[in-house]
Amino acid sequence: MSKLGTRTFTLLQTVTSVGLSALAWAVTGVRPIWNGSQPSDRQRIYFANHASHGDFILLSACLSEKQRARTHAVAAADYWGKSRLRQFIAQDMLSSVLIHRQWTDEAQNPISIMLSVLDEGHSLIIFPEGTRNMTDAPLLPFRSGLYNLSMARPDVELIPCWIENMSRVLPKGQFVPVPLLCRVVFGAPIAIAPGEERRAFLDRARQTLLALNPRPPTHDAEKWNPVFRKTSCDQKSLEHRAGSDIRHDALKDD
Repeated sequence: MSKLGTRTFTLLQTVTSVGLSALAWAVTGVRPIWNGSQPSDRQRIYFANHASHGDFILLSACLSEKQRARTHAVAAADYWGKSRLRQFIAQDMLSSVLIHRQWTDEAQNPISIMLSVLDEGHSLIIFPEGTRNMTDAPLLPFRSGLYNLSMARPDVELIPCWIENMSRVLPKGQFVPVPLLCRVVFGAPIAIAPGEERRAFLDRARQTLLALNPRPPTHDAEKWNPVFRKTSCDQKSLEHRAGSDIRHDALKDD
């Protein structure tokens, strides 16, 4: 590619980034919540839940223009590389990193591709579930990529990010966003503990992400939110005492 072409595509990416960020703010009024971490120019791997094509756009919109310019979403080549148009949108407009989920050639090794981006000083947005979550479960099991990246580049911060409501703003198969309020909750950095095994780390990372959900399902809220758990226990205690008083009064009447 010529230098002019390089400058043209860099300008295109900048314009696209600014335009999509403005659109995300206009449609969702997105509110970033920094809960345990703060905006930083430090190199990072942001890992988030995934239920919509708009997830990484919403997350990117919460970053500064400087951070967005060096932060790239990891996307599936088997979807975004299906046609020249999709590839143009993903790579040349959105500056995404395309990886092959089913790869046979070492040159297509997803970890190698992502590490090469990190080695250039850039940051990544990844979705450890590996695909969009179309189930009723809040999160799918995590795949190994997050662990492998952290093991290979332990100095890069891992920041959990819960993206709220984007699946309703841009559901699967839809191209026109529905105006709804959204939040992105950025949690505290996590790291692999000495001697921590792969599955133990992935389970811990998954639970860390689940705990950031500002509106968890009732059973998750009771498990992960101490305030909810205390309120629930207090309510059960009151119900137990009320039942005891009723039984005591009944005995006295007899």
